[in-house]
Amino acid sequence: MRRTTKNPFTFLRAALPWLLLALCLPALAQPLPSADPDDGLSFRVISFHDVRTNVRASFETSPDETAVDERTFAEVFAWLQYSGYHPVSLQQIVDARAGGKPLPPRPVLLTFDDGYRSAYTKVFPLLKRYNYPALMALVTSWLEVPQGQQVHWGDKPAPREDFLLWSEAAEMARSGLVEFASHTDAMHTGILANPQGNMLPAAATHRYDPKTGRYEDDAAYTRRIETDLRRSRELIEKRTGAKVRAMVWPYGAYNDAALKASARAGMPITFTLDDGSNTPTVPLSRIRRALAAYDNEAPEYAQLLRSPVGGEVRPINRVMHVDLDYVYDPDPAQQERNLSALIDRVAAVRPRAVFLQAYADPDGDGVADALYFPNRHLPVRADLFGRAAWQLRSRTGVKVYAWMPVTAFRLPASNPLATHTVAAQGGAMPADRYHRLTPFDPAVRALVGDIYEDLGSHAFFEGLLFHDDATLSDDEDASPAALVTYAQWGLPADVAAIRANPELMARWTTAKTRYLIAFTQELAARVGAWRPALETARNLYARPVLEPQAEQWFAQNYEASLAAYDYVALMAMPRMERETDAHAWLGRLARRVADTPRGLDGTVFELQARDWRTGKPVPDAELARQWTLLQRAGVRHLGYYPDDFLDNQPSLETVRRAISVRTLLPRALRTPSAAETPAQPAQAAPGERSP
Repeated sequence: MRRTTKNPFTFLRAALPWLLLALCLPALAQPLPSADPDDGLSFRVISFHDVRTNVRASFETSPDETAVDERTFAEVFAWLQYSGYHPVSLQQIVDARAGGKPLPPRPVLLTFDDGYRSAYTKVFPLLKRYNYPALMALVTSWLEVPQGQQVHWGDKPAPREDFLLWSEAAEMARSGLVEFASHTDAMHTGILANPQGNMLPAAATHRYDPKTGRYEDDAAYTRRIETDLRRSRELIEKRTGAKVRAMVWPYGAYNDAALKASARAGMPITFTLDDGSNTPTVPLSRIRRALAAYDNEAPEYAQLLRSPVGGEVRPINRVMHVDLDYVYDPDPAQQERNLSALIDRVAAVRPRAVFLQAYADPDGDGVADALYFPNRHLPVRADLFGRAAWQLRSRTGVKVYAWMPVTAFRLPASNPLATHTVAAQGGAMPADRYHRLTPFDPAVRALVGDIYEDLGSHAFFEGLLFHDDATLSDDEDASPAALVTYAQWGLPADVAAIRANPELMARWTTAKTRYLIAFTQELAARVGAWRPALETARNLYARPVLEPQAEQWFAQNYEASLAAYDYVALMAMPRMERETDAHAWLGRLARRVADTPRGLDGTVFELQARDWRTGKPVPDAELARQWTLLQRAGVRHLGYYPDDFLDNQPSLETVRRAISVRTLLPRALRTPSAAETPAQPAQAAPGERSP
């Protein structure tokens, strides 16, 4: 989308209600999914933390939304038994996956994080009474603190007496009911993650050094992770006499490098906070868990234990599409004020997701002139995306998608690939098309992949939005690299010859469409190595949706995109398309989507909030009418672009009515929290807590 010039661990405590919200959102406004198949291999896992007497009253001195009341906890055990669930051990799961005895019906593994004293005083007696096995994950540096001293547990110290004694852990290990896992030695904390001072989960973050202005490299990162995990495992085995083979990631934060480090440290089995069932396709190296919270009553565990597997049922997706160029300012203080204004607005609207620009495009031509994150190939306008994405995620609970070009990068002239661009037949590129690097050049693909990988390693986010630059028209690409590829496809290395033959033209169009999809999936895989469980979306123009023959002018196919991505971000923008009857046009678009298998489930309708021909905002009343029309047509996923949070355009009232998921939230998550107060640019302190 081309644009006109625009207007110029305290964190984890405030963030926790929103992180819980993010974990709950996949289930919002969905019918309860069917039970998992009784295949003897699939299983569920619940993540518990502290168990307290009168949990709500305890929050006055020690807030922790993951703590549960001991009475509720006892009721959960009784409910599991009454409802036919069978708590199983990790060994039973390993044996079943190895071809041994199948798991019983409705198997569930109970896990307990952090090593609280309640694991011995409140949980262990119930385990013995019901003969239920469990896995307990210990933060070993906390248990090494001598009695009578303080544990560095959060923004204020906690008494050592709140945590297990090693002798108690050893007793539980001898019982045969409890297996111990590592919860790291000293990584249940945040580390400095950017120049602005954000503290992010230590196990999945490259440390920023303010003295040198540099981030640790991949080798230093993996050494740090592996050293910590080896120490943790060795301590548990030495103090309890039990063998350790499993790792539980603090905050559920992990990546491929961390998984490999854990395996090298002797713990190939790891546990995440990813949602869904552990079907046979889910490896034991990244076991999914449902997170228990203080306000879950026993019957509500049915929802936790039947949350949909990714891809089964897509959650209602309401999206604000935001330019980070609006936040950027050469004055750091003003930039922080702009970011706070954005966070305030997102918290007030309460969408499910924010599509957040990760590249700099100050001239509004849709091409990345620079980037908002450290990388190997383009200038960095400001190291801003990582901070903005984390502040949005932790303070408002949204899922942040990094919005990135696929090939529309303007490389520095010194880069030899700067001239390796998409070419049109006849040479001259029409002025209304994007400047794009050719995706048919292997060196270009590697360079773009590097950029995406650098994005993944430097920021926390949960999705990718591929920009609308991923197109090839019916007279492109005629670059030398593209012609070589066409010959490999069995086509003439001559665009004119292809266009002169309808059969060849059809084959060429389909091949280009598939090629672009494959390239985006390759980019998603490079990001996914650092950001697992990544959702993907791709901007699609409306014409290929309404007119399948238009694929030849875009190399975009609606059905193929629905199959390739979690969401198609459909640019439902009648003004951009110069449609005079916007309602009739949107109605046709909605009917086409509804008539397509999985269309309504996988399509986000993005409306146009600014008329780029006039530079003026689209009136609120017009947007409201369009949203109403789409909702009445059965459209589930809605968004708009751009959000001008500095000038309240569209108005907060208009946007909130259409985009908010507030009315879909469970009752307990509607109460005001720290995240609903004006956003503060305060820095995060190490050691703030989260699941």
